[in-house]
Amino acid sequence: MSIFHSINTSASALTSQRLRMDTISSNIANAETTRATINEDGEYEPYRRKMVVFDQNEQRFSSHLQAASNRTQTSGSGVRVSEITEDDEPFKLAFNPNHPDANEEGYVQLPNVDPLKEMVDLMSATRSYEANVTSLNASKSMLMKALEIGK
Repeated sequence: MSIFHSINTSASALTSQRLRMDTISSNIANAETTRATINEDGEYEPYRRKMVVFDQNEQRFSSHLQAASNRTQTSGSGVRVSEITEDDEPFKLAFNPNHPDANEEGYVQLPNVDPLKEMVDLMSATRSYEANVTSLNASKSMLMKALEIGK
């Protein structure tokens, strides 16, 4: 385990949470977008909510080898974004016969983005980001104190 292991772990979490916040911001910005993509029939589809999926960072071969020979304890190696998926929830229907994207019955398909859910996710990502900044600062402070021992 490196002296910078805790800093690298916090840094990976900061990067992942930042991408999560960017994705949530994109969802909020496109909450009313009715023409985001073109489907296989050549028709426009509304924006689909995107979600970030986290996964554990891959460890190096040497750490697996040491763990297999019982020389060290395995510890977490941070987090990474494994993929950004689209939510399969159905689109919302709103009655608005004057809208240019309304169907024959006067209904418009709206994105499956719930602004309230997105704000809760954004607050959660922000709190996680802040917690990792605190952890990073604590690690930095401990390393600085360790350097002062030699004075």
